[in-house]
Amino acid sequence: MKKNTYTIPLALVFSLFFLWAISSNLLPTMIRQLMKTCELNTFEASFTETAYWLAYFIFPIPIAMFMKRYSYKAGIIFGLVLAAVGGLLFFPAAILKEYWAYLCIFFIIATGMCFLETAANPYVTVLGAPETAPRRLNLAQSFNGLGAFIAAMFLSKLILSGSHYTRETLPVDYPGGWQAYIQLETDAMKLPYLILALLLLAIAVVFIFSKLPKIGDEDEKAPIDKKEKLIDFGVLKHSHLRWGVIAQFFYNGGQTAINSLFLVYCCTYAGLPEDTATTFFGLYMLAFLLGRWIGTGLMVKFRPQDMLLLYALMNILLCGVVMIYGGMIGLYAMLAISFFMSIMYPTQFSLALKGLGDQTKSGSAFLVMAIVGNACLPQLTAYFMHAHEHIYYVAYCVPMICFVFCAYYGWKGYKVID
Repeated sequence: MKKNTYTIPLALVFSLFFLWAISSNLLPTMIRQLMKTCELNTFEASFTETAYWLAYFIFPIPIAMFMKRYSYKAGIIFGLVLAAVGGLLFFPAAILKEYWAYLCIFFIIATGMCFLETAANPYVTVLGAPETAPRRLNLAQSFNGLGAFIAAMFLSKLILSGSHYTRETLPVDYPGGWQAYIQLETDAMKLPYLILALLLLAIAVVFIFSKLPKIGDEDEKAPIDKKEKLIDFGVLKHSHLRWGVIAQFFYNGGQTAINSLFLVYCCTYAGLPEDTATTFFGLYMLAFLLGRWIGTGLMVKFRPQDMLLLYALMNILLCGVVMIYGGMIGLYAMLAISFFMSIMYPTQFSLALKGLGDQTKSGSAFLVMAIVGNACLPQLTAYFMHAHEHIYYVAYCVPMICFVFCAYYGWKGYKVID
């Protein structure tokens, strides 16, 4: 492709980073909202995250098979349409008002987004000169942070009304009573996902009529060797990849534990009204976005593994602040945690793939599957928070332990010794 033809394909691929960030970062808002509409406690509502992130563990290999059989472009279009269908399902779900229906919807949306994540990174690396590929990847990741900020600061305000009643606390003169209140709160979830679904469909139409380059072995016309391995488990013999998968598992789980319970913490334990809590959530995501930009700049002068170690140690300390003080001090500590989490995922990912050669694709698959940490560690955190409400802050020992594994990876685990 000529240089002046990079702009449109790159803009389209960057939009994918933006879209899946909006989807995943609406989950903390939905946890807070489903606690109201489905009358759930913190632990029960945390399975919203499980339903979403479980798709990322189940589908990477089937998606790789789909894209190998057809193309990355076909996978992107299918993923966009599938996620859009999931968003539109909020309308029949508003009639059912059943928690299981919402869990199914989140699983469908996540499956569609998994298609996008599988295809986006390879496209970013080929749309331009090889020597500038890392810069393009970091720029793409900034769009991910932008999507997270918009979901937290603006879309969350469309969902959360600012009122949180139970059957016991609902005013006796509330028009229509309990059923009317629940219907109002349920209907509030439809508009953001309608907007997201329409945006996904619009981008899908643009992709259909856009000409994108074929990448990797898509240009090869020879039939695929039946003996060819789709996933090479031998890649796990490399200790830096093995530790990278472990570090990614714990990082993902720790980050999502803090993200998913942030609004619950603000409203329940810091005593903030919902409109103020969503503003803090926007600042939380803004700190993440700024951290990614600043961290990327600092990597010009400092080794990535050294920055990973320092950032992880800072987050261990900040989790300790949350555990000791709780309340508003803990809330401000979480804003700082968001800043220091920003570079950890891409840094661990790149260090884990170093020197893998033709095993890089298999290594990438295992690193993506490590995102299953999102499907279990936040639930453990929510369980501690719910079971020990008077000392809720001890729940943050879970993300603290997670950052210990990240610190070890930046200290020794990243080293290529085989």
